[in-house]
Amino acid sequence: MTFISRRDLLKRAGLLGVAAAAGSSVDVVARPFQGRVAGGPERPALQQFGNLTSEESNILEAVVARLIPSDELGPGAKEAGAAHYIDRALGSALAASRQAYAAGLAALDRYAQASRGDAFARLSTMDQDAVLLDVEKGAATGFSGSSTAFFNMVLNHTHQGTFGDPYYGGNANFVGWDLIGYPGVRTMVSAADQKELEASGLKPNRKSAYDYEAFTKAQR
Repeated sequence: MTFISRRDLLKRAGLLGVAAAAGSSVDVVARPFQGRVAGGPERPALQQFGNLTSEESNILEAVVARLIPSDELGPGAKEAGAAHYIDRALGSALAASRQAYAAGLAALDRYAQASRGDAFARLSTMDQDAVLLDVEKGAATGFSGSSTAFFNMVLNHTHQGTFGDPYYGGNANFVGWDLIGYPGVRTMVSAADQKELEASGLKPNRKSAYDYEAFTKAQR
């Protein structure tokens, strides 16, 4: 089973990401998003990229859009702001991966041009998928080391930016949690709530973990 349009697979992976990003380990995921994300005004529009170059951000946005695509089930990773999450994290918790992104995105674009005749962001979705499948399988040339390692890194960070706590700049408007049916962080769950949850009828909470005073907030 490959990554393209396999939403059930991504849902299962996303549940694991939510469990990590909503709990105490969230402090090491990325720099907190500056501003309130729930229980108040709608989140502000996504900010400009601050760590990736314009060319790099265009490639990355096209990549995440294919890793978790928007479809009949709803918005995907691009709409969740996964690329913006990664960009912000590259200036903090994921800073050690900055050079890997620079080299990998450049290699991916060169491979797209060599194998498909155009820059990755300008290819059709079918050709983008073909390029990414080569990268996933390790068949893409021009990478420093295996292209599979780069693919897995980006996929992992895309999961974080799509399904993690929105406090960290991804999961815009809770689209990732909606996709996997995650009802939101709850400090208390009654027996009735549990029955509703098991029946997939529990109303979404739409709150970040950091809207609760009980959660220790990461240093900004």
